[in-house]
Amino acid sequence: MKVLILGGNFDNSGGTERVGTMLANGLSEAGYEILLASISGGNKPFFSLNEEIKLFSLFDTIGRTLPRTPSLVYKIRKLLKDEHIDILIVVETMAVLFTLPATIGLSVKHICWEHFNFNSDLGKSGRRLARQLAARYCDSVVTLTERDKSYWLQGTHHKSQITAIANPCPFSVQTYVERENTKVVLAVGRLTYQKGFDLLLESWVQVSEAMPDWKLKIVGEGEDRAKLTNFIKENELNDSVELVGNTDSVSQYYEQTEIFCLSSRFEGFPMVLLETLAFGLPVVSFDCDTGPEEVLENTGSILVSQKDTSKFASSLIELMIDEERRKIISMRSKEKAQIYQPENIIKQWTDLITNL
Repeated sequence: MKVLILGGNFDNSGGTERVGTMLANGLSEAGYEILLASISGGNKPFFSLNEEIKLFSLFDTIGRTLPRTPSLVYKIRKLLKDEHIDILIVVETMAVLFTLPATIGLSVKHICWEHFNFNSDLGKSGRRLARQLAARYCDSVVTLTERDKSYWLQGTHHKSQITAIANPCPFSVQTYVERENTKVVLAVGRLTYQKGFDLLLESWVQVSEAMPDWKLKIVGEGEDRAKLTNFIKENELNDSVELVGNTDSVSQYYEQTEIFCLSSRFEGFPMVLLETLAFGLPVVSFDCDTGPEEVLENTGSILVSQKDTSKFASSLIELMIDEERRKIISMRSKEKAQIYQPENIIKQWTDLITNL
């Protein structure tokens, strides 16, 4: 059976490209013939691919805007017909606006794979339209969480099968990590409004007063660096907060950390929380849409009401003081991490494809 996975540009290093590549590799290893296509670029994928996976690029030109609709629909349809595709998995919901007309009259099973949460359209009205069309005309819609699945069921006139399948964790469960009183709190993500690092720093003002020997490290880069740097300076947090920037080896920071925090205003599915489970990290997280509630369930990690920076601070302090509690959460987190190992997630995908 031939499966085409279609995304924006698999040359990129983002989370969507990473899990798209992991799905391609996993389905390939499960015996499917896999084709990986980028709408633009994609000739040199950032993440490693199994050798037997065939690469396609619909357009060589890489830009901020999609190619004109007729030419994109034509190229998708031509690829589907030329390669005799049985299953099409669309990684970006917006692309459904092009893949639906491209599949008219073809015996191709069409799966829309949603990577954002239903209540977030990222300022694109076309995304709302694409979701409605996907729910009605695709053979299946895959969401990343049960909560988001419920939003799709409530918010669309759906005829398609809507299924929740989490993303796979890129790290195996780390049994060897031993942390010896590092007194480090870690946050990871792009320095942007969505990730709420301004809220985290507001909380940290209270934390640093109560626990001055603990340090906060924020790994990532983005447009909010200047604003965050000014806040750190104005509130005299330079000795306790470090903006690390980007890194190629985030695992070393997980290994040197005692507590992780997620301060996002919204998420589709926070991959960093899967990574923290694998490393057995206790977490303090805002209960944002969508993901934290499901990922952290039954681990003992702490969910805080959205934007309640005082509670976020007190929760961090609670974990800092209680070493025994951190050890219990660490053990439970590693147990929970098994659910998100690639072999378990790929099995859910193969079951979905088999049942279409």
